[in-house]
Amino acid sequence: MSGGIRLAVCAAAATLAAAGALLPLVDRSVWIVQAAFLLAIQTSVGVLARRVPLARALTVAVQALVALLLLTVVFARAHAIGGLLPGPDVFQEFGQLLREGASDVGRYAIPAPTTTAIRLLLVGGVLVIGLVVDALAVTYRSAAPAGLPLLALYSVAAGLAEGTDWLWFLAAAAGYLLLLLAEGRDRLAQWGRVFGGGGARPGPAAHPLGPGQGSAIAPVRTGRRIGALALGIALLVPAALPTMDSGLLQAHGQSTGEGGTGGGTGAVSPLVALQDSLRQPENREVLRYRTTTQNTADLYLRIVTLDQFDGSTWRTSPGRPVTAVPNPLPTPAGLAPGVRTVPVNTSVAASGSYAQTYLPLPYPAEQVRIGGRWQYEPEGRMVVGGHAQTTRGASYRVTSLLVEPTAAQLAAAPAPPQQLLREYTKVPGSLPAVVAQTARKVTAGAANPYQQAVKLQEWFAGDGGFRYDTEVRSGSGPDAIARFLQAKEGFCVHFSFAMAAMARTLGIPARVAVGFTPGTPQADGSMSVGSKDAHAWPELYFEGAGWTRFEPTPSRGTPPEYTVAETPAGSDPGAPSARPDRSAAPSAPARPGDDCTPQLKKVDGCPALAQQPGGGRAGDGPPTGTVTAVVVAALVVLLLPVLPMLWRRRVRARRLRPASASVVQPSGPGQGEGAAGRPGSPAVLPDDDPRETVERTLAAWRELTDSAWDYGILPDDAQTPRRAAARIVRIGALEGPSAESAVRVATAVEQALYAPTPRPAGALAAEVESVRAGLRAAAGRGARLRAVLAPRSAARVAWACSRRWSAALERLRTGRIVAVWRRAGGALRPSRQRG
Repeated sequence: MSGGIRLAVCAAAATLAAAGALLPLVDRSVWIVQAAFLLAIQTSVGVLARRVPLARALTVAVQALVALLLLTVVFARAHAIGGLLPGPDVFQEFGQLLREGASDVGRYAIPAPTTTAIRLLLVGGVLVIGLVVDALAVTYRSAAPAGLPLLALYSVAAGLAEGTDWLWFLAAAAGYLLLLLAEGRDRLAQWGRVFGGGGARPGPAAHPLGPGQGSAIAPVRTGRRIGALALGIALLVPAALPTMDSGLLQAHGQSTGEGGTGGGTGAVSPLVALQDSLRQPENREVLRYRTTTQNTADLYLRIVTLDQFDGSTWRTSPGRPVTAVPNPLPTPAGLAPGVRTVPVNTSVAASGSYAQTYLPLPYPAEQVRIGGRWQYEPEGRMVVGGHAQTTRGASYRVTSLLVEPTAAQLAAAPAPPQQLLREYTKVPGSLPAVVAQTARKVTAGAANPYQQAVKLQEWFAGDGGFRYDTEVRSGSGPDAIARFLQAKEGFCVHFSFAMAAMARTLGIPARVAVGFTPGTPQADGSMSVGSKDAHAWPELYFEGAGWTRFEPTPSRGTPPEYTVAETPAGSDPGAPSARPDRSAAPSAPARPGDDCTPQLKKVDGCPALAQQPGGGRAGDGPPTGTVTAVVVAALVVLLLPVLPMLWRRRVRARRLRPASASVVQPSGPGQGEGAAGRPGSPAVLPDDDPRETVERTLAAWRELTDSAWDYGILPDDAQTPRRAAARIVRIGALEGPSAESAVRVATAVEQALYAPTPRPAGALAAEVESVRAGLRAAAGRGARLRAVLAPRSAARVAWACSRRWSAALERLRTGRIVAVWRRAGGALRPSRQRG
C-alpha cells in the first residue's frame, strides 16, 4: 500500500472513530454503516483524483461533488433528475430536511429516533468532516490541523449528550494519533527506506553554527511522545473542570419515530424549558379550554410521564410501543369499579405559538377527538405526534374521568401487581443513602403506603421548611436530590423528583408527570393556561385508584382532596378542618427575615431576599475556589494553541535584539579596570568585540533558517551556510533584495566561523527581516497563516524537552542515589560463601 493510500485510509478511519461518539445520540446505529460506505466511496474518489493527478483544489471539488451525488441518491432520489443529478427540487428537499433535523435535535432527547432528517444530519456531517480531514491530511499533506474538524465532530456529540463516555474520546484520539503517525511515516519514506533496529537512535546532527543544537531523538519517537503528552493533557484538563452532567432538570419524555403504528417511541425533552417558562416575566398563553366540571382545581393537563430513574434524572423509558389512537381508550390500569369517577368533557384550543409533540390531556382520558397524525402510547396513556406533528394551533375534544378516591380506599389498597411493583420501585445504587434515610424518618409511624405518601407531601409542602424558588440552580449528578433535601429550596421539578424517588425507596410505585396546572378562569367561562402554569408533580400507584396525583410543591397547584381529608389514623381534635379552602395554597413556615406570603410568591410579588455577607444568599453560585479553577483551566486551554506563536516571537526578538555592550566580570583581583577605572569593577566589551560578533551572527543565522523552516523549507545541517542560503533562495523563490540579504547573512556566518578576526556583523537583523518578507510574499495565504500561528520551528521545544528528559534519566541511572541503593542492596543480599 502506497503512502498516499495509507494516509487516506487512516484519515477515513479517524473520521469514523470520532463519529462513533454520535452513536449514543440515536436509538439505532445502522446509520454509521451507511456513513462508512459513503465515506469509503468519497475517499476512493480522492485517491483516484490524486493519482491522475489533479490540482489540489480540483481534487477537493471532485470529492465534494461526489458526496453531493451520494447524498442525493440516498436522501432525495425522488426529487433528482434521472434519480441521480441534483436540481432545484433536491436542494429544496435538503433544506426542508435540514430544518426538520434542527427541529428534531431540539425536540428529542437522547436517544432520539433515527428520522430521515436526523439521519441526513449524521451521515452528511460525517461526509463533510471526512472531506475536510482528507483534504488537510492527504491532499495538502498537513495532518496536524486535521485534528480540529475531528475535535469539532466529537464536541458536537459531547455537547448534545452533555458529556460522552471516555471510551469514545479514546477512540477519536487514537484515530487522530494514527493519522499523525501515518503522515510522519509517509514523510520519512520520501527520504528513502526507513530502517529500525536496536541500538541508540541518533537524533539530528549537531548544529554547526552554534551551541545548544545537540542531537535529538528520531522524529517518529518524538511524534509519539508529543501525541501521548497531548492526549494526557486532553484527558486531564476536562477531568479538572467541574462536572456539567445532567441534573434534575434534564428529564426526558418520549415521542414517536417516523410514523406508522406499532413502532417504538423515541425521547423528547419536555422539561428542558420548564424553568425558563416559569422565569418569564410575561405569562404567555399556550392554550385555552372549556370544561363541564366545576371542580377545575383537580383538572391538571398532563403532557408526559417520566418513569425511568437513574439516580440523577427522570425520563420516559425508551422503546414504548405506540399504536393508532383507539376510540375509546382502554380502561385505566388499576382503576376499580368501587372508586367514584365523574365524566368530564373538555374542549381545548392550543395557541399558534405552542408547539409540543405531546397532547395535553386531563388524566385519565377516555376518548380523544383530534385530526392529524397522532398516536397512542398505552403505558403512559399519552397521545404523541407522528413525524413533524405538533400541537401548534390544534383544537381537540377530550372525554376524561375525574377520579375521586377516598382516604379510606387508598389506605386499604391491596398490594400492586408484582411486575408493576418491580418496574416502578427501581432505585439505582448511585442514589445517596440519605434519600432513603430521610424518607424513613419523615414517614415514621405511618401504618400503610398511603399514610407514608401523605406524610411525604405534608413534609415537602409545609412541615419540612422548604421554600419555592425558580431561581435555584437545578443541580447535577447523583447527589442532586440529596443537595436539594439539605438546601430546602427549589421549584416543582425538585419537589416532584425528590418525592417520587423517596416513595420508591419506601416500596411505593412512583413516577413523575409533566404538564400544566388548571390555569386561570376567564370572564367568558373558559380557562386560560399560560407558560407560568407549567408544572411537574409525582404520581403514586394505589391498586383500585390507579396512578394518583400528589402535590408536594408549596405555593403551587392544589393538594388533592384525598390527601387532606380525614385519614384512618386518629387526628387531633383541635386541628383545622380536613377540607381547607381550595383557593388557599399551603405555605412553608416563615424563615427568619422571610415575610413573603405564599400568595405573593405565586404571583412573583415577593421582595428581594435579604442578602448575606458576601453579596448573595447562602449556597448561591459556585464556590470561589471552583470559579478560580475554572478560570485558570479555561485560560490554560485558550493559551495552549497560541503558545508556539508566542514562543516563536520571543525567540525572534531575542536573536535579533540590537547590539549592546556586554558586561564581563573579571576573573580575579586586579584584572582589568571598569569603565570608571575602578579596580575590580566589571569590564565592558566594546560593540565590535569578536565574541559578541560571533554570537550575534550565529543567532541571526539560526533565525533565518528557522524562518525558512516555518514556511516549509526544512533545515539541512549537512550543507555549508552558503549552500544552505542558496537552497533557501531557490525553494523559497526569493528574488532581488531578499535573495541578496540571504547571501549576505551566509557570508557573515562564514566570516564569523572561519576568519581570524571576524568583522563587525552589521545590520543582520534587517537582513533577516528582508528574507522573512521575501518568504512571506512568495508563500500562499495558508502557508503565511501557518508560519504565524503554528510555526514548524517550534519543534525545537519538543527536542529540548526530550534532551532534558533523557539527561535527567541518565543522571538518575548513574547518580549517587542509584549507587547508594545498589550498595545497600549488595549489603542485604546473602553471602554466596559456603560454610
